[in-house]
Amino acid sequence: MKRIFVLPLIATGFFLNAQSIGNSPYAAFGIGDVKYDNTTDVNAMGGISTAYIWDFNNNFNFSNPAANKNLELTTVKVEATNENNFFKSNYDNMNVTKHSTYLSNITIAFPISSKVKFGLGYQPYSSKKYSVLTQETLADETIKANLFRGEGTLSTVQAAFSYQASPELGFGLRTNFYFGNLYDINELTYSNAELINGYETKNKIKTFNFTLGSAYQKKYGTDKKLTLGATYTFGTTGKMETNYTNSTYYYTDGVTKYNVSIIDEDFSSDKNLIPMEFSLGAGYGRDTKWFIGTQFDFKKGETIQFLGQPFANENSYRIAAGGWFLPNYNNFRNYFSRVTYRYGAYYEKGNLAINGTNINQFALTGGVTLPFENRSASRMSGIDLGVEIGKRGTLDNNLIRQNFINLKVGINFADKWFVKRLYD
Repeated sequence: MKRIFVLPLIATGFFLNAQSIGNSPYAAFGIGDVKYDNTTDVNAMGGISTAYIWDFNNNFNFSNPAANKNLELTTVKVEATNENNFFKSNYDNMNVTKHSTYLSNITIAFPISSKVKFGLGYQPYSSKKYSVLTQETLADETIKANLFRGEGTLSTVQAAFSYQASPELGFGLRTNFYFGNLYDINELTYSNAELINGYETKNKIKTFNFTLGSAYQKKYGTDKKLTLGATYTFGTTGKMETNYTNSTYYYTDGVTKYNVSIIDEDFSSDKNLIPMEFSLGAGYGRDTKWFIGTQFDFKKGETIQFLGQPFANENSYRIAAGGWFLPNYNNFRNYFSRVTYRYGAYYEKGNLAINGTNINQFALTGGVTLPFENRSASRMSGIDLGVEIGKRGTLDNNLIRQNFINLKVGINFADKWFVKRLYD
């Protein structure tokens, strides 16, 4: 089991340098397309995690670090996402399809004691990769062309602690370190001009913040339970360093700039990068049988610099509902009775408003957890599969509607590590 852990670490080193994360054109604004903070199993339930305490002993909840009282095994998770986006706009009857596959999560978690649990993980936080060309024919037949390009990924490494103060009440702390580089450029040229005017922005990001969590679970009768949870994430305490360059140049090979003449250069530092957010959740279920929950997330809007101009992200919120059911985890004669089935949905009022139109999102989710083990009643290693089908944006005001089908897969290796052997 311990040797299996080496392979995910090697794979991580490759993916962190080589993966390409697909985005919508809306990723052009600000720090890019923010990925929702959850794992494959949580995503399959609409993203409910704040009041989600897994009934068995092999799962660590990073979204709410307080909700981990049942973790007894060391778990290693490696997860990947396949995004399939279908874009449509009434402007020029545009139809574009984009696919991408990338490493979306890798974590290790283990119990330090019966009351204290620890987890360490990596996941992409946001990304952008876009190229948009607009052309306009002027009155004198001159063609004006604007090209907007951008790319980059902002990643996060998380360390989380859980403390179970009592059988019913737990508290948690998660530190989030964000790092990466984001690049944007706006190039303007005319058909009768020899040079291109480019306004370039390079962002170097190293920043961190903290998430506090609490979880309360009350049992009723022999097997019913009510779960309540809350998290609060402080705004960033680090900074984003931005270099602006306004210059003229031309291309001969389409890549390398020649005859570069600097018109203006500037530098700024911005702390308003990752906003404050909080989450409230509630759920009800029956031990090892089923669970249903709901969740409300709020994220504060911030104003950041984009292509040298202030860009305001609006306050946003997200409403989700979902759950799981497990027919019979002790039925070893029927494998599908031991499969966990997950379902959910969410609506998100996004932080973007373009031309007075909000860019919102809605999706239905589902998935399964397929156990590996067939020799004990405990839920140990397994495979998580999830699907997310939804829509973002609108066709109104010549904007872009994004339909998407996202597939997720995760492998959870769970075993008892760090236990001293009594016998050889």
